[in-house]
Amino acid sequence: MRRTAIERLLPAAYQRAAGPGSVLGALLDVMEALHAPDEAVLADVDALFAPYRTPDGFVAYLTRWVAMDHVVATPRADAPLPLPLGRLRYLVAHGALLARWRGTPYGMRTALELATGATGFLLEEPADRPFHVVVRVPPAAADQLAVITRIVEAEKPAAVTVEIVTAVPSPPSVPSPEEPS
Repeated sequence: MRRTAIERLLPAAYQRAAGPGSVLGALLDVMEALHAPDEAVLADVDALFAPYRTPDGFVAYLTRWVAMDHVVATPRADAPLPLPLGRLRYLVAHGALLARWRGTPYGMRTALELATGATGFLLEEPADRPFHVVVRVPPAAADQLAVITRIVEAEKPAAVTVEIVTAVPSPPSVPSPEEPS
């Protein structure tokens, strides 16, 4: 709030006494300086809640708003984030989509792809095991099993058991030499 705006809120006697060089004038200058940081935040408050514009330290907090806080669940507050900051921003930005499809194969696959940056997750429902899902992790995401496990456990329906399997890349096929006749 500017000094002039604060001064207008005062009674007329105080407004006359708030001239330059007066104690009240100095106090109004201090009040203006104290309001400046808060007004700067309020002027751009929408940036706090926009996933791509929010400060880095606020991104993990925003994951709670879109029910994706299980992704960043860490035992200690000072622990590093399990995903790069850009991936977390991407998850927050797609939070409404993920909430809409939570509990479905599409929702789980989308959450896994957004969090890891890898595609090729396969969800299989074996016919011989009802209410069981096998999640096949592509080789590109095999090093992120801790995050994948947290996401799968949170995104699956409650009555479903789950098995997470890393897909081993098949070696290139080499033609076998023919045996002599």
